[in-house]
Amino acid sequence: MEYLDFELPIKELQEQYEKACAIGKDSEVDVSTTCKQIEKKLKDTKKDIYKNLTAWQRVQLSRHPNRPYTLDYINALCDGNFLELHGDRNVKDDKAMVGGLGKIGDQSFMIIGQQKGYNTKTRQYRNFGMANPEGYRKALRLMKSAEKFGLPVLTFIDTPGAYPGLEAEERGQGEAIARNILEMTRLKTSIFVVVIGEGASGGALGIGVGDKVMMLENSWYSVISPENCSSILWRSWDHKEQAAEALKLTAKDAKKLEVIDSIIKEPVGGAHSDREQMFSTLKKVVLESFEELKNLSPEELIKTRMEKYSNMGVFKG
Repeated sequence: MEYLDFELPIKELQEQYEKACAIGKDSEVDVSTTCKQIEKKLKDTKKDIYKNLTAWQRVQLSRHPNRPYTLDYINALCDGNFLELHGDRNVKDDKAMVGGLGKIGDQSFMIIGQQKGYNTKTRQYRNFGMANPEGYRKALRLMKSAEKFGLPVLTFIDTPGAYPGLEAEERGQGEAIARNILEMTRLKTSIFVVVIGEGASGGALGIGVGDKVMMLENSWYSVISPENCSSILWRSWDHKEQAAEALKLTAKDAKKLEVIDSIIKEPVGGAHSDREQMFSTLKKVVLESFEELKNLSPEELIKTRMEKYSNMGVFKG
């Protein structure tokens, strides 16, 4: 288990608890009372720490190396019933954007999302979750297929941003994202969006327009990452905590600003601390959201979706 800097008190208590239990196993000494006391203290400390997280600490949690990624959610939600589809039929297959057909419960979905890597090799293979234009064009091709066959679309957002390289710009990165936003606003099927980690800038928006947009409790959604915001405003990364607060990027802030529809609760300690619980919570939320919208006609879906996005950012004086 890896711990972040603000989680160190938990790490110390966890080690104390394990040592005390080990002493009890290896010797005749009765340490059950001590173990119970440490366990209670551990529980209380966890509650205190995770109840009062700052915006920057949530950003750190969203990037936790043990946090589940898109394919972890897909495999758990679909119970192995997932068929990955490849390529944008134009340039190549972008490994940072995964997508395909999956069955959640008894309902088929077209599932799309950004995928990060678990170690150096896979991070390079997945381009650190930063999609190229062909990734967004692949996503659009799959959404159009879903529309054709009347399947709901489910997207998972987890990206530090769209890839900003020269070759991406040459192939039309801005156009690809803008095209996706346009097409998603008028897609004749229901779209469910879940921000599972980082939701940065246009890279997130390229698959982020939906009838129901949800965020996990410790994810973030913003036009820029706190580090980049800090480097633009203060010419250094030292003010990232201040930038995180000012950007209003947490799930709570996004809900308050009506940028998202709901927040999905995570287990205490984040999604990685109890993966099974996180997967079952998400599965329940996705199926409930689908049930809510399944009887709406395509025209009603588009009208409601357009109204929702048109009302965003309206200032009431």
